[in-house]
Amino acid sequence: MHITHLGHACVLVDTGSARLLIDPGVMSDIDGVERVDAVLLTHKHPDHVDPEKVRTLRARSPRAALVVPGDIGEAMPGLPEHQMVEPGEALRFGDTVVEVVGGRHATVHETIPGCVNLGYLIDGGAFFHPGDSFHEPAADVRVLAVAIDGPWLKIAESIDYVRRVSPRVAIPIHEGETLDPAKYIGMMSNAVGGAVVRRLDRGAATRL
Repeated sequence: MHITHLGHACVLVDTGSARLLIDPGVMSDIDGVERVDAVLLTHKHPDHVDPEKVRTLRARSPRAALVVPGDIGEAMPGLPEHQMVEPGEALRFGDTVVEVVGGRHATVHETIPGCVNLGYLIDGGAFFHPGDSFHEPAADVRVLAVAIDGPWLKIAESIDYVRRVSPRVAIPIHEGETLDPAKYIGMMSNAVGGAVVRRLDRGAATRL
């Protein structure tokens, strides 16, 4: 499996059977990305979905499925044709199986309305992207994408999340607003226990 971090929460996962792009938002850079089998959106916030980027990608990969949570259509009417999914569903792209899990976005504040947030579990736990949540899938996760910055979290919560899920490798994402991501990644590396914390250079594919 090759994983490419394309900025903030956007990750390209190449399983060898399918190429899956997750959360191409306004802080990500997908220039040059093509031959995608599916675009998976976790939720409707702009840092996770930019309709213009999705339309551009669809022009380069016209057969790519666009998979979205059920409340995204009314929030972003400019999205191309898409498939709405809910937790409990499973999707197949080639020989790759994507399980839809999760439910709600992590709470920012009790006065701020939440939204649907989906997580995508790929090939039984080979890779898991939780979106903006601390959802713990009922599977052994080998590679976990973990947010390290945002208005809905603090680094202690991210560390505790990695310790609970106990992946072999943790990949820091959602760092587009962080002034010094190396500081947070260093804290996490020293505190998560057995997981290896691997920062991915932006745009460079890493085999995991």
